[in-house]
Amino acid sequence: VQLVESGGGLVQPGGSLRLSCKASGFTFSNTEMSWVRQAPGKAQEWVADIYGNGWLTYYADSVKGRFRISRDDAENMLYLQMNSLKPEDTAVYYCARGLQGIYERGQGTQVTVSS
Repeated sequence: VQLVESGGGLVQPGGSLRLSCKASGFTFSNTEMSWVRQAPGKAQEWVADIYGNGWLTYYADSVKGRFRISRDDAENMLYLQMNSLKPEDTAVYYCARGLQGIYERGQGTQVTVSS
């Protein structure tokens, strides 16, 4: 299993970013996937889940209405569209196989929200 995230960076509060995750080494289609994040000095926090059908999604209350998880099974890609970013969204973001980050995750991509 290999998961490679990209798309992080520095953004001002209220801004947007789109994270991407390229998956390989397993059958991506119909596999449940998730995004989790970890801020410095804090435990890992679940962000969003997407089921294999692509339309059933769940979000943490802290990101609901601002973030959107999606997938492209033809390209083995997982995405996280993040809007209205807040300083408290600053963290390393990981894509993971399985719901709620239960299985393998990638190396992560840093998201910093600061003015």
